[in-house]
Amino acid sequence: MAAKSKTEQAGTSDITLDDKDFAILRLLQQNAKLTVREIAASIHLSATPVHERIKRMEANGVIKQYATLLDHRKVQKGIMVICYISLKEHNRKIAKVFIDAVTGFPEVLECYNISGQFDFMLKIVAENMESYHDFYLHKLSMIKGISQTQSIFVMGVLKDTHQLL
Repeated sequence: MAAKSKTEQAGTSDITLDDKDFAILRLLQQNAKLTVREIAASIHLSATPVHERIKRMEANGVIKQYATLLDHRKVQKGIMVICYISLKEHNRKIAKVFIDAVTGFPEVLECYNISGQFDFMLKIVAENMESYHDFYLHKLSMIKGISQTQSIFVMGVLKDTHQLL
């Protein structure tokens, strides 16, 4: 008997995923270049239902995008920084200014709204310390409404995955 699970995506309808859907997702997370036929053979279905399941999960936002993961050091992004940020005030206008700015910076890979002492956590990559300093001075610190920042420099990556399942 297949276990059922509900997944909710903001702004989309509920979608029920079964064991075959989860198996497809696990395979795609491991290798997004797999063909529908390869996935179908692995989960013991024919290609047509696998293709339909993938299209349904794409349409419902379960599969958000396909991406190629790069080694940041091998593409001249040798420094990774976790930057915590607090805003001076907590209102929509200041938050929107901040969010619009940081989501437009290519150096910012991830931005999270967090609880606790800080309001946001950014994952930033730069070529080196000098380029991060330049980014910090000429881009990040120029955003109106920032009260406090704390930059933490990643010394080594012990685990790096995007696999949820």
